Amino acid sequence: MKQLLSTAVLLIAVAASPAWAQDEDAPSLMERGARLFLEGLMQEMEPALDELEGMAQDLEPMLRQLSGEMGQGFRDLLNKVEDWSAYHPPEILPNGDIILRKRLPEDAPDTDSDAGGAQNDIEL
Repeated sequence: MKQLLSTAVLLIAVAASPAWAQDEDAPSLMERGARLFLEGLMQEMEPALDELEGMAQDLEPMLRQLSGEMGQGFRDLLNKVEDWSAYHPPEILPNGDIILRKRLPEDAPDTDSDAGGAQNDIEL
């Protein structure tokens, strides 16, 4: 980090120096350096982006199938739950059931989650 900072300070000092004055139309040393840096970064990232694109194309049919099979169930669940922030993260029980526990009001004292909270739980 210190090397990067010192390099940046050195480049700014060189670009601001009158000895290195250039035409106003020509890019400054900082602009050329930034352009070269971004071009190098793009070249380094290109294989990873190509791989990500290929993976997305491979996943598309599976996501469409999931949407077709589970879409109605998800819509029903979204219609039942008005405010997702009012619930704790889902809990998976040992038997495979998934429970969404409703959060207690902030002004209520923190009580045991099993005491009186059962009527607010949604079991899927």
